[in-house]
Amino acid sequence: VQLQASGGGLVQPGGSLRLSCGVSGPTFSAYDLAWVRQAPGKEREFIAALPWRGDRKWYADSVKGRFTISRNSAKDTVWLQMNSLKPEDTAVYSCAVKTDSSSPYRISNYDSWGQGTLVTVSS
Repeated sequence: VQLQASGGGLVQPGGSLRLSCGVSGPTFSAYDLAWVRQAPGKEREFIAALPWRGDRKWYADSVKGRFTISRNSAKDTVWLQMNSLKPEDTAVYSCAVKTDSSSPYRISNYDSWGQGTLVTVSS
C-alpha cells in the first residue's frame, strides 16, 4: 500500500484545514487507516483512525470534537477535517495503514506509512 498525505499549510488559530491521504496499491490486506502527527521535539501522537471496512472511528482526546476522519466510497482517499485549530496542533501529519486487528490507538501497530504534510497554526 502506498500513502501520500497532502493539504498542509499555514493557518491562523481558530481556523480550519482539510488534509488528504491518497491510498494506492493492493488494499485487500488493509485493516485500519490512521492519521498520526509529530510536533517538533515530541514523539509521534495518534490522532484518528477508521477501519477499512466498517463505520467505527477512533479519536485522540486532544482532537475529539474538533477533528473528523472520513473516506470516500472508492476508498482511495481518506480525509482529516481539522477545525478550531490551536497552535499546539502544529506538527507534521502522516497517514498510516495496519493489516491486523490490533489496537488502532497504538502507533507501533501500523505497517505502512506515507510522507507527512506540515501543518502550522500561528498568527
